Amino acid sequence: MIHRPVIVPLGGFLGAGKTTLILAAARVLQSLGKRPAAILNDQGEDLVDTRLVREHKLNADQVTGGCFCCRFSDLADALERLREHQPDVIFAEAVGSCTDISATTLQPLKRDYADRFRVAPFTVLVDPQRARQLLSPKADPDLSFLFRNQLAEADLVSFSRSDLHSQAPELPGLSVRSLSSRTGQGVAEWLDETLSGELITGGKLLAIDYARYARAEAALSWLNCRATVNLETPQSPAMVVGPFFDRLSAALTRGDVRIVHLKILDECGTGYIKAGITANDQEVEVEGVLDASPAGVHELLVNIRAVCEPQILRETLETELAALPSQITALQCFRPAPPRPEHRLEMVI
Repeated sequence: MIHRPVIVPLGGFLGAGKTTLILAAARVLQSLGKRPAAILNDQGEDLVDTRLVREHKLNADQVTGGCFCCRFSDLADALERLREHQPDVIFAEAVGSCTDISATTLQPLKRDYADRFRVAPFTVLVDPQRARQLLSPKADPDLSFLFRNQLAEADLVSFSRSDLHSQAPELPGLSVRSLSSRTGQGVAEWLDETLSGELITGGKLLAIDYARYARAEAALSWLNCRATVNLETPQSPAMVVGPFFDRLSAALTRGDVRIVHLKILDECGTGYIKAGITANDQEVEVEGVLDASPAGVHELLVNIRAVCEPQILRETLETELAALPSQITALQCFRPAPPRPEHRLEMVI
C-alpha cells in the first residue's frame, strides 16, 4: 500500500507564530507515535525558522527564493524528499506576506498529487495584536491588503498566543478558534479538526489583483544574513544575542524603520538562543538553551522584514555587526519580486 502523508498548509502574516505552532503540533503528534515533518518557505535563503525546526530534531526542508506559488516545482520536490522519511504529517508553512495560496498551491496539489498526498484544510494563524493593527482604519494599506486577503481564503482561522491575549478582535463572517503554542492549549484540538478529513480543503478562491498584490509585497524589505562571531573571551549565546539584539532593534527604530519581524538565532557548541519581535519597542520573545555554557565561536542568523528601503536595513545591520568580532558569510537584502505563480486554478478541485 502506498504511503500517503497528510500535508497541513499553514499561512498567516509575518510573526503570527506559525513555526512555533508547527513545533508544538509536532510534539503532540510524536506523543501519539506519529512522524511529523515540515517545509519552511521564504523569499530569501538562510532561514531562522528552518534552523530552529532542525534544532528540535524535526525532519525539515525548505523552499526559498519565492513563495510556494512561484516555486511550486520546488515545493513538490521538497515534499518528495521528505516523503522518503515516511512522515505521517508534513506541515507546509507559507511566506508571511503571501496570499492566493488556495488557487496557486492547494488546488494544484489536489489535482496532480492526490495519489501521493492528502491535503488538509488551509489554516491561517492570526496574532490578535497584529490583527487589531491591520484591521484599523489607520493601518498601512499595503500590509492590510495582504492580511485581509489571507483571512479571505482561509479554510480555518485560529488566533495564536491565547495565553497572552484573552480577548481577540472580532473577525466578522469567520469562524475563529484560539490556541497557545506556548502552553499547548488548543493545539491538539486544532490538529484533530485539521486532520479529521471532514472539512473542505482550499474551499475559497480569491479574485485578486496581481499588480496590487505585487505593490503590497514590495512595500516590505527583506534581509537574511549569516555571520560567524569569534570571541577571545567565550560567552553564552544569551550574552551574545541579548546586547546585539537590543542594539540592532534600537538602531532600526532610530532610523525610522518600521519593524514587521526581526529574528536572530545564535547557534554554538553549547546550545542555541532565538530572539524575536514583530514591532518596534516590543518586548523580546526568547527561547532556547538559556543556561548554555560560554563558547568562543557563534553562528548568527538574522532575518528582518521591515517597511523601509533595503539599503537602510543592510547598512544598519553591517554597522551593528561591526561592533562584534564577526564575519558576514552571506547577506541578502531586497524587495520581493512580483509574484508569478507556476499554476493558478480558477476552480476548487
